[in-house]
Amino acid sequence: MDLSDQAATAALGARIAARLRPGDVVALSGGLGAGKTTLARAIIAALGHMGEVPSPTFAIIETYDPPTVRLPLVHADFYRLERPEDAEELGLDDYREGAVLIAEWPDHAGGFAHEPGCLSLRLETAETGRTAIVEGGADWLGRLP
Repeated sequence: MDLSDQAATAALGARIAARLRPGDVVALSGGLGAGKTTLARAIIAALGHMGEVPSPTFAIIETYDPPTVRLPLVHADFYRLERPEDAEELGLDDYREGAVLIAEWPDHAGGFAHEPGCLSLRLETAETGRTAIVEGGADWLGRLP
């Protein structure tokens, strides 16, 4: 899927947000500067958040709760994790209960592709913007954006 500009990224974020359910994971991978945080911000905005969406690179986990968003949300950036076990030490499972997880650098936390509610997006830089390669787990059949 081509993401030629910010508007295309925002539109994809809105399509994803419209289909999200508690327990889903949106796993965003790609190199530095590929647009992971930009897409995460578009999803969070489409869920109703009106304020600033800080990058969780240093905090690792940012949470958003209704009524500022349609459903509970955890935005995590696992770039700084040295081993997947570190995600457990952060209490990730507690944060995720009943919430959607947007995970940047999901491989640093052990990955989530094995989960049926995982929507994996690999963002790559292209000649005209970016490209998103989208794969959904079993729970995403019929809901793919």
